[in-house]
Amino acid sequence: MKATTEKAFEAYIEENMSEKRGWITGDNLLWDKQKALFPEYIIDFIKATQTDLWKQMEKLHGAELTGKLIDTLVKERSTKGTLYIIRHGFKFYGKTFKLAFFKPSHGLVYETIALFQANRLHVTRQVPCHPNDGSTVDMVLSVNGIPFATMEIKNPFTGQSWRNAVYQYRTDRDPRAPLFLFKKGAIVHFAVDPDEVHMATHLNGSKTFFLPFNRGSHPGEIECGKGNPQHPSGHRTGYFWENVLERESFLDIVGNFVFLETLEETIYDADGERKKIPKETMIFPRYHQLDSVRNLIKATKEEKTGQNYLIQHSAGSGKTNSISWLSHRLASLHTKEDEKVFDCVVVITDRRVLDKQLQDAIYQIEHAQGVVKAIDEDSRQLAQALVDGTKIVVTTLQKFPFILKGLLHIAGAENLDNPDEAAILKAKEWETAIAARKYAIIVDEAHSSQTGETARELKRILGAGTQNGGDEQDNEEEITDWEDGLNAVMESRGRQKNLSFFAFTATPKGKTLELFGRVGASGKPESFHTYSMKQAIEEGFILDVLQRYTTYKVYYHLVKKVEDDPNMPKKKAAKKLAKFMTLHPHNIEQKTEIIVEHFRRHVKQKLAGRAKAMVVASSRLQAVRYMLSFQKYIEEHHYTDIRPLVAFSGKVKDPESGFEYTEPGMNIDVVTGKNISEKQLPEKFDTADYQVLLVANKYQTGFDQPLLCAMYVDKRLDGVQAVQTLSRLNRTRAGKEPPFVLDFVNEAGNIFLAFKPYYNVTTLREPSDPTHLEKIKHELNAMQVYQWSEVEAFCHIFYLPQYKQNPSDHARMEKHIQPAVDRFKKLKEDAKEKFYERLTAYIRFYAFISQIIPYSDRELEMLYSYGRHLVSELDFGDNENPHPEKEVDLQYYRIEKVSEGKIIMEGGEALGVKSPTAIGTSKAKDEPKPLSEIIQALNERFGTDFKEQDRLFFEQIKEKAATNEKVIQTARANTLEKFKLGIQDLIKDLMVQRMADNDGIVTRYMDDLDFQKTVFPIMAKEIYKSVLERAEQK
Repeated sequence: MKATTEKAFEAYIEENMSEKRGWITGDNLLWDKQKALFPEYIIDFIKATQTDLWKQMEKLHGAELTGKLIDTLVKERSTKGTLYIIRHGFKFYGKTFKLAFFKPSHGLVYETIALFQANRLHVTRQVPCHPNDGSTVDMVLSVNGIPFATMEIKNPFTGQSWRNAVYQYRTDRDPRAPLFLFKKGAIVHFAVDPDEVHMATHLNGSKTFFLPFNRGSHPGEIECGKGNPQHPSGHRTGYFWENVLERESFLDIVGNFVFLETLEETIYDADGERKKIPKETMIFPRYHQLDSVRNLIKATKEEKTGQNYLIQHSAGSGKTNSISWLSHRLASLHTKEDEKVFDCVVVITDRRVLDKQLQDAIYQIEHAQGVVKAIDEDSRQLAQALVDGTKIVVTTLQKFPFILKGLLHIAGAENLDNPDEAAILKAKEWETAIAARKYAIIVDEAHSSQTGETARELKRILGAGTQNGGDEQDNEEEITDWEDGLNAVMESRGRQKNLSFFAFTATPKGKTLELFGRVGASGKPESFHTYSMKQAIEEGFILDVLQRYTTYKVYYHLVKKVEDDPNMPKKKAAKKLAKFMTLHPHNIEQKTEIIVEHFRRHVKQKLAGRAKAMVVASSRLQAVRYMLSFQKYIEEHHYTDIRPLVAFSGKVKDPESGFEYTEPGMNIDVVTGKNISEKQLPEKFDTADYQVLLVANKYQTGFDQPLLCAMYVDKRLDGVQAVQTLSRLNRTRAGKEPPFVLDFVNEAGNIFLAFKPYYNVTTLREPSDPTHLEKIKHELNAMQVYQWSEVEAFCHIFYLPQYKQNPSDHARMEKHIQPAVDRFKKLKEDAKEKFYERLTAYIRFYAFISQIIPYSDRELEMLYSYGRHLVSELDFGDNENPHPEKEVDLQYYRIEKVSEGKIIMEGGEALGVKSPTAIGTSKAKDEPKPLSEIIQALNERFGTDFKEQDRLFFEQIKEKAATNEKVIQTARANTLEKFKLGIQDLIKDLMVQRMADNDGIVTRYMDDLDFQKTVFPIMAKEIYKSVLERAEQK
């Protein structure tokens, strides 16, 4: 057989699997193509593993047993599916026959291990796949005679690749054939060549969707895209048959990973009516999901509890499934010594979809209910789940601070603020029992909030103390006074020896890397596992949202309406003027026209006319005005093919009109005429009735709407916020092209800087320096705003155990805070800002760094708690509230496209994320400046490159110059030519001063040398002439 043929490649894979990977070479002559199984292998397995049951049935059915058994199996497979009967067996005359045995999580029951070893995996080549013709599939992988996977194998030496295998599955393989029936035939189908592997779980003709099953071009390196690296076998896909398809690995996938996902899908019938139908998808793990879960399990087995793991998986990575699989595996994980690693798995998430998905997946794997408990009510429900010992608990982080009250509630306390002694004792007993268990805590979307007090409360409730926190005897001692409380809080900040954190995020900040990462080859904290944005885009799991990025720039000029030039705080006034511009009716009207017309011309027809868009507003008020502007523009142009919805929180009062607006009040159902509630909005936006969603700080994270094909940004976006907001567009859908982004605020370069750190593996620039903490504390003490006796007195009350606290404690703590507040008020402005800056920095830095480094310094903890309460009461006494927007008018406005095209992320140096610094929260000093200078600064910031050359304002400049004393003296003392030399700079100054009166000519004059050479001689001559004429008239 020639080595260059397809058959040779097939033979190589078969030989490798049968000789080295625990498989048996199958005989295609034993294949029943009508029933799509190997009857002989099935019967042999049953006889070998369930001998007594076989003999029992043989007595009843005699020689007919084999035929009856196989027929019953086929019927049950047709009803319940291949996956079900392999995992749970099938019924025959009231008895259950098992078709596979899976490896138990521990080795304590030897009989189960023996049954697992009895499984027979067959790799069979050239298997007939259609009942009515002679077609054969290259390879079938069967579990005890039941086909689980098929493979079409291609060899590039014959001029074919995996793409030809995909084409073959789509065009030559009948999805109605028993072997290829969805759910009822083989579960997964692989297209394989020496370079890549792709898979599908539902053959559907030309619509069959294949996913890559590749490792990535450079696994574990900073930059990793699609494809596979070289492999020791010589074939880049050698990992597939050597590792993934290895006997134990394959059975692990069959038994613990694959599951049937059922979701509701919205469709539209021929009449345009919207209907919801169930959509079933057979989920087979992608390579990075399998790799990450297995590596986490392997590491946890060895390291046990008290460890942190950071998983950086991009949007589109299937994070929900990865968390489901990991939760299930951790809940039953045992060490090599057969000791249970965790008593409970706690999944921290805000996503409801995770609750259902976990329950469905685990039910299919274990065939057991009650394994997962979703906490969708209150802290009492969470407390009950922890007391009951539920294996997997899904909850939000915010419920943990109220656990103790939840325990008191279920202990029967009628008054939670003043519980009876019996309830206190019972709650304490449960609290001790909860802290004695071992927990795996999976954090969905880990971010910097994990460094806050809420996260510490979680560790305080579940934690059993740090690695260095003393023996168990010490940890179980009752907390009776404030010093015990202080010690307990300090102990709860560090890494708890009974808690392991598994943190998932697509965009790890510096804090996240330091808190959950582990030191790698770089000497800095790194992610444990990564699936990058780059790889997700290249593999087609998400779209590149930067491919069609258009930026705009707004040019405008404000002019004063008043004669005087009042002094105002510069920063506040500038902020008010910028807000004035963003909310100006002309600004919003112009952008509304651009958005609506762009959407109608370029977006709406996408996805068979179902495409949608999002407008990101800078504030709730701007969102309200956008909604009003949209409604007005649509009505004036009689458009019926575009309708907006608006999303914002709370109530918004428009200061111009005095009207108050709410989200439901502005969103009227076009069908029923009723208001659309906030809860209903996502579902309504999914209908064909609405096309554009206007948002203000809502739906910018965690909102999955695959129909979004465009985003219009009128808000400054930085860092993670930019990535999360723009990523609303990256969800894929059949026929969806790269989305449009029209950005009115941000420059392409800034968006590049925001995305770059998260495009590949995210790295940390420099770790935090813990010595900052003592330095800031020393500076704070030296400022003498507080006295240490006040700090101590406050802490004597603050750290009392909850059972000893009472309502009067608040007043007692305030008594020790107020003296510092009074001293702060007496400070000079500079000193106020310095103290505020240092105290804020200290609080933030301690909350973060104390989780990484176990501090034993009580004073650091005491100052932290005291400072948190003090900072909220500090008043700068700065009540000046300027309203420069009342003093100006908008004179010129133009919006111009600046750039269009792809923002390229490839190449260049890696950009790491910053670690939190101790200092950097100071309030900028707000110096009073003339209003004209503020306007000038804003105009310079926004540019003035106008082209209205026909409007000359030379007369205005001439009049201003002709009354200038310096100009008059220069003209009287010099000839025209010398006069020109003397006033050249002065004319520029006058131009800048009058910039607000005419943007186009001033900017052209300042920037265009040829234009300046043409204008200046005329201007100088006219000014010179005017000065002399006025002198003669006098």
